[in-house]
Amino acid sequence: MNFTAGLLAANQGGFTLTYIWDQATIEAKVIIIILLIFSIFAWSVMASKAVQMRRARRLNHYFESEFRQQKSVLSIYDRRLQVQGCPLFSVYLDGCTDLEGHLRGPDETRRQFASIKGIEHVKRALEGSVARESLRLESGLVLLAVAVSGAPFLGLLGTVWGVMDAFGGVAIAAQSGARADLAVMAPGVSAALITTVAGLLVAIPSMFGYNWLVHTLRVHTVELDNFAQSLASRIETEFLKDE
Repeated sequence: MNFTAGLLAANQGGFTLTYIWDQATIEAKVIIIILLIFSIFAWSVMASKAVQMRRARRLNHYFESEFRQQKSVLSIYDRRLQVQGCPLFSVYLDGCTDLEGHLRGPDETRRQFASIKGIEHVKRALEGSVARESLRLESGLVLLAVAVSGAPFLGLLGTVWGVMDAFGGVAIAAQSGARADLAVMAPGVSAALITTVAGLLVAIPSMFGYNWLVHTLRVHTVELDNFAQSLASRIETEFLKDE
């Protein structure tokens, strides 16, 4: 195929899509517009969550490396640092804040050791912090789940509706004595099928993005759990007095 023939085929393809859109019913056009909105939201969620999780992974790596170099659990906490967007730091800050409360005496001086009950309370605070950070990372994924599960059904609804209208139009034309053959029915059927194509174009990228984000979220959750257990162990070793 030479350049002229290729250009003609491309123009014909564009004309075909325009023709099919013109032949689509108002219901099909509404469904396609809804699917377009779904697609915009899905791509926005995928992009924003990918940036958020990539940034969280990078900050987690830096913070964990810094934390392992500290001799005391509260060394970073005492420096009053703020690291926005770092899940590990948020868990660390919540745990140290709770630990600080149990170490402070009536005279507001920091005691060297905490009670067993206080350490257990810190462990529960760490568990709650891990859950909150996991939910924060998970926020927004429900939109992708809706796009994955709902878009094909919306497309199918538009297709069934369009085919129903096409066959109804052919039946009415046949009753009135007009010609009713494949050439008459084809535009309506092709216009009906475009909604299924639109639904799949929304659902397929959303499915891949959702699966990747869910896998990344699981990795982050495991890292948070491991860090919380490691932090609790260090707190218990450093601040729980041997009996």
